[in-house]
Amino acid sequence: MEDTTMRNDNLQKKNLLAIAVSFFVGLVIGLVVLGWWLWPVHWINAAPQHLRQDYKQDYLVMAIEAYAQTHDAAAAQRRFEALGHDAQAMLAAIKKHPPKGITLKEISAFESAVKARPTAKSTASTQKPISTTKPPVSGHKKKGSSMQIVLLLCGVGVLVLVAVAIGVYLLKQKTPKEPVTAAQRAEALRSAAKPTDFSEEGLEDPIAQFMTTYVHGDDLYDDSHSIDAPNGDFLGECGVGIADTVGFGEPKKATALEVWLFDKNDVQTVTKVLMTEKAFNDPATQQRLAAKGDPIMAEPDGRFVMETEHLRMVVRVNDMAYGEDESGNQYFERVTLELSVWPKENDQTA
Repeated sequence: MEDTTMRNDNLQKKNLLAIAVSFFVGLVIGLVVLGWWLWPVHWINAAPQHLRQDYKQDYLVMAIEAYAQTHDAAAAQRRFEALGHDAQAMLAAIKKHPPKGITLKEISAFESAVKARPTAKSTASTQKPISTTKPPVSGHKKKGSSMQIVLLLCGVGVLVLVAVAIGVYLLKQKTPKEPVTAAQRAEALRSAAKPTDFSEEGLEDPIAQFMTTYVHGDDLYDDSHSIDAPNGDFLGECGVGIADTVGFGEPKKATALEVWLFDKNDVQTVTKVLMTEKAFNDPATQQRLAAKGDPIMAEPDGRFVMETEHLRMVVRVNDMAYGEDESGNQYFERVTLELSVWPKENDQTA
């Protein structure tokens, strides 16, 4: 349960990391690549009322100068109205402080021209600002705006697709694949098991040390290992397999495991039977399995010793759990055993 919780926590952290990375990459692509480089926003043909304040004043001065040359009152009125609600105030400011290049007479003439041609949107009172109208947009410009909207939508779509693709890729790369079969789960447990450091107990390191894991559902479980001397000479073998099961059907419910040690210089293979609590306390089961080896009840961190003429092996229950059903400690859900072997002349493990 703790392993599952830790895997879930790690998966959530990796998911958050993938989302954050995807957001950052999408932001860079959308803002820098699409927004500033590929499809930057261009403002064109802005109306005079949208100009900056100093540019509005320059525009009004040019309108006054143009009227002084052409005396076209209609054009003067259009240019004046194009400045929007600021037009009247700006004209008053220019009249109060005429800029270089135009005279007060030209300003007054322009003022008379625009006041003499009120529009439908303006009122008779000179106290209210004159309404403005937007210059008509040509069909070509409308088409250009529509194309910009389409390109923007396409860019957003591409951005979303890229972010999703990156997120999926990162999840596939970062998410650990859960073991599927019983043998794969057993391998994961075996790899995670921590071997005993016998130097902390004042012993020499074993010449061979193996981890083996049985998981419920691995009906073909039969693990064996070669025992070699430091110089490479073959000394024997050891291993673990299913000794007995209970019930019917598949997967089999292992109620006992057979642990064996073979010495090439001995005529007999030593075997012991590691049993569940229920099987060990059942005399009939013990009697039936007595021919396979001495019975041992499995206990967490329990140890037992197996000896041949020239080899000594210490077996430790690194991890174990019973199946969760009404039978109660009747079969193994999982068992991880540590097999540590020394030559008999280095008899330090008693």
